Amino acid sequence: MSDKQKIGKNDYHKLDPNSWVNNYGDYLYNYAYYRVNSKEVSEDIVQDTLIAALRAQNSFRGESTELTWLLSILKRKVIDYFRKLGSNKERTITDYTMPFRDEGIFEGHWLNNRLPREWSNEADSSLHQEEFAEILEICLSLLPDKWRSVFVLKFMEELSSDEVCKETGCTPSNFWVIMHRTRLKLRECIENKWLT
Repeated sequence: MSDKQKIGKNDYHKLDPNSWVNNYGDYLYNYAYYRVNSKEVSEDIVQDTLIAALRAQNSFRGESTELTWLLSILKRKVIDYFRKLGSNKERTITDYTMPFRDEGIFEGHWLNNRLPREWSNEADSSLHQEEFAEILEICLSLLPDKWRSVFVLKFMEELSSDEVCKETGCTPSNFWVIMHRTRLKLRECIENKWLT
């Protein structure tokens, strides 16, 4: 019997919790921060992730890398964070101004001063993509918490619409209203902060 046959499957996949902070801490923090846009919350989520990983290390089967396993726990913690936000009372939208006419034969059409602008082809360059990511992060931070959580879960965590509704406690019709308003608000913010 060879040495490989004597060693059990899980022996090749030992975790090294002592190295997690040094090896993966920055990556996990940046991942969390980009989604929740808060230094303190990101630190808490990473800490909760590492504690949960320590408690669950016996369940690690070695079917993924250590980082992938930690990241899957972190993603769940991010979703939990947004679920808690979603269960809080939704903010009122008194500061939200609709970009459409609300009466007459042109009801539902764009107001002239709120028409979407053309985005140039220059937006494809890597420099512009980095700048756009920074502006998107700023614009996401300006959204009401529930809107941001719905948007992040749908487009960054790539959950289905049903899963987002389940995690945030919103109804399907409320989900579509939030998505519509979020897209309008993000478009307006990006145009004002990036395309001027």
